[in-house]
Amino acid sequence: MTDPDDLLARSGNGPLSGQIVVDFSRVLAGPYSTMMLADLGATVIKVEGPKGDDTRHWSPPARDDDATYYLSINRNKFDIVLDFSDPDDLAVAQDLAARADIIVENFKPGGLRKFGLDYDSVTAANPEVVFASITGFGPENPLPGYDLLVQAMSGFMSVTGSPEGSPFRAGVAVFDVITGLHTTIGILAAVQHKTLTGEGQHVETNRMSSAMSGLANQSGAYAAAGANPTRMGNAHPSLYPYQPMATKSGEIIVAAANDGQFRILAEVLGRPDWARDERFAEAKTRNANRAELEPELLEALQAHTAQEWFDRLSDAGLPCAPINTIVEGVEHAKSLGLEPVVDTGSGERVIPTVRNPITLSKSQVSYDLAPPELGADSDRVRAWLASR
Repeated sequence: MTDPDDLLARSGNGPLSGQIVVDFSRVLAGPYSTMMLADLGATVIKVEGPKGDDTRHWSPPARDDDATYYLSINRNKFDIVLDFSDPDDLAVAQDLAARADIIVENFKPGGLRKFGLDYDSVTAANPEVVFASITGFGPENPLPGYDLLVQAMSGFMSVTGSPEGSPFRAGVAVFDVITGLHTTIGILAAVQHKTLTGEGQHVETNRMSSAMSGLANQSGAYAAAGANPTRMGNAHPSLYPYQPMATKSGEIIVAAANDGQFRILAEVLGRPDWARDERFAEAKTRNANRAELEPELLEALQAHTAQEWFDRLSDAGLPCAPINTIVEGVEHAKSLGLEPVVDTGSGERVIPTVRNPITLSKSQVSYDLAPPELGADSDRVRAWLASR
């Protein structure tokens, strides 16, 4: 483990303090992963080309001159600009790789080989490094790994949207985020292996495999039973009712995930007979007869507004929820005491970002560095290399 000197010091006592991460990644999956490592105390050096990470230019929305896309996934990092076509800059990049504990990259398969920054080249000088490579479709497939392509190719879009309409993508690059999380898990496993054995290793993830895993019960339905799930709108293939439902005014999410919860719903809606009806009493038969139950449910829900039902059903212990906007969702999280927004950085550059969802009882998640401006730490990183 490398112990960074004061030039790249991080505050706090995060569990990854002292780990040097060189981040050759860009856009979302890689930067999301390295931000998770940085939040946990690692010293992350983000390496950008002269034009910067693509997400710096993905706006609106923006905060002053900064695209919020970039700001949302790059806090707690030091930033250096290196042009790999320049021999001196490339030498700096190779020096960083030789001194790293962890490297994260998401170039096209084989794209770093010509720079001497691929796994085989780096481990010749740094055999203990944990080297994480993120691709779209695996190391042998050069297809570009845009999240939208993976949503389409994986089958995700075939189960998203109305049965009568077109397939829909998710409102966020869901498989980039999942791949970033899978990459972080793989890195942490490799770090533990290194602690036990002294050996580094190559961690490889790809969006398509992460999609297969992230589809969970949907991909599992095919793997285990040969089923081919289809679009059901907001309905659930195995649970009912578990979806938005119209009320006198507005819609409410009703989540009767087991028979006990369905009995609560039936009681609150003034229809306790449903829970005794052999067509509806158990999950399996309730699923089979949802077409018969749904008109009765919708009729009962017309008695009150979505907010009134939310209050009544919540008081009775039934899982339910309003359908919020992002703003309302953040404000609701605040009302629950979750403090979803934190100020990152200090002095003249303080940027509000979304809190890391991990809480550790023995160490800290930190927010000491705001997302860096392009090349903000180039001199500092070069001075750190010169001092080693």
